[in-house]
Amino acid sequence: MNQSLLQLQPGMMWKYFHEITQIPRPSKKEAKIRNYLVEFGKAHQLETIVDETGNVLIRKNGTNGMEDHKIIVLQSHMDMVCEKNNDVNFDFDHDPIQTVVAGEWVKAIGTTLGADDGIGMAAALALLDSTDIVHPPLEALFTMDEETGLTGAFGLESDFLQGRILINLDSEDEGEIFIGCAGGRDTIADMLFNTKEISDKTAIKITVKGLNGGHSGDDIHKGYANANKLLNRILYKALNTLDIDLNYIDGGNLRNAIAREAYAIVWIEPSKVSIFEKYLQECESTFRKEFHVTEPHLQVEFELTTAEPIVIEKKDFYRLTQAIYACPHGVLAWSQDIPNFVETSTNLASIKIRNNAFIFTTSQRSSVASALDDACIMVAANFKNIGAQVLHTDGYPGWTPNPKSEILDISKASYEYLFKKEPLVKAIHAGLECGLIGEKYEGMDMISIGPTIKGAHSPDERIQIKTAQMFWDHLVDILKRIPKQ
Repeated sequence: MNQSLLQLQPGMMWKYFHEITQIPRPSKKEAKIRNYLVEFGKAHQLETIVDETGNVLIRKNGTNGMEDHKIIVLQSHMDMVCEKNNDVNFDFDHDPIQTVVAGEWVKAIGTTLGADDGIGMAAALALLDSTDIVHPPLEALFTMDEETGLTGAFGLESDFLQGRILINLDSEDEGEIFIGCAGGRDTIADMLFNTKEISDKTAIKITVKGLNGGHSGDDIHKGYANANKLLNRILYKALNTLDIDLNYIDGGNLRNAIAREAYAIVWIEPSKVSIFEKYLQECESTFRKEFHVTEPHLQVEFELTTAEPIVIEKKDFYRLTQAIYACPHGVLAWSQDIPNFVETSTNLASIKIRNNAFIFTTSQRSSVASALDDACIMVAANFKNIGAQVLHTDGYPGWTPNPKSEILDISKASYEYLFKKEPLVKAIHAGLECGLIGEKYEGMDMISIGPTIKGAHSPDERIQIKTAQMFWDHLVDILKRIPKQ
């Protein structure tokens, strides 16, 4: 076991966090972590239920004197985003996360850490295991597949939970209490292309790497570069000035992550190879100037390679570059009601090739339903202009803030008592399961809290140690303050 993690406080929460990091839990592959939770419940003689969707619910009675107080639902999700650096050999289906304490942070070596939402799970398990913490009756709800489809929250039955106060443990900013979130939907486009054979040319791999990436909700306003967009700028100009041919393209991965790496394999006349290499150096210099603050580690790599002598027809290559150039990415609108709050955004998440087709995955978010519809139509129109087939996912609802919430008042009073300062009460542009849960359980009183996590959904993901203790202290104190039924 990682001895550094064992030395951190609160000890029980970090113990369970370590155990969670040792269990592979990609989205839609939660069987191992689900089994772990079920065995935990059995070992602690707690009522444990697995619903038809695959969510896990563990119930614990209130402590002495708190048995008749209101039930609190502690909600977190089982799955994690699986991202790694290209130079790291790692299998998320089988390998345990390698954690390290680096100064004031806990992080992973070359991969996502899974603090989103492993630390929320760990907090719930530590409370379920506790014998010396005063608390009301608890329902610990662990949902599946939050990151790629909100499958667990969608499949949650309306009679599964008894509690009507829910604390979501999936936020990433200590000192902030969230009472609302954006709704979202994905727009996916599929454009067929033709190919042809070529000869007497040189194959070159172009890679854009070293970007921050990050969460397409939390980080969309931070000015981070999108690797798909930068790679396309390179290809667009080279297509029109150096007559390159495209063999392959791959950029980004997850729908809810900003693309931080992308690459393409192109063919070029041998006499133009040195010119092309110089051109890529110039592109890197240009990009570094444009993103000198937000992307200090940006790189554009040139590499001679081997590839099948097959390329995409020029007219289809041209349509590809036009579509990526025109596809919006980033903040579309700021809230007119909440200062400095993103209302509507879109993320050009990934570009893949499958069965002689370009597959574009994008994600739209908004706290205003009509604006979400408009953003989806905007993105769809762009891809329809190149003859692509477009579909929208069902999406998920937003969570409307309730400033008169009882649990909000309790959590604010607790925070001020513990830390002698007021917490910030905010809505979040990212999607939370609270929107779906609130839709199924009318009147559910909800907040979302968590420690400070940076770089979520990227290999730079890290959790600030001191805020983990503050998060724990806050959660424990809130539970002491829950009133009677």
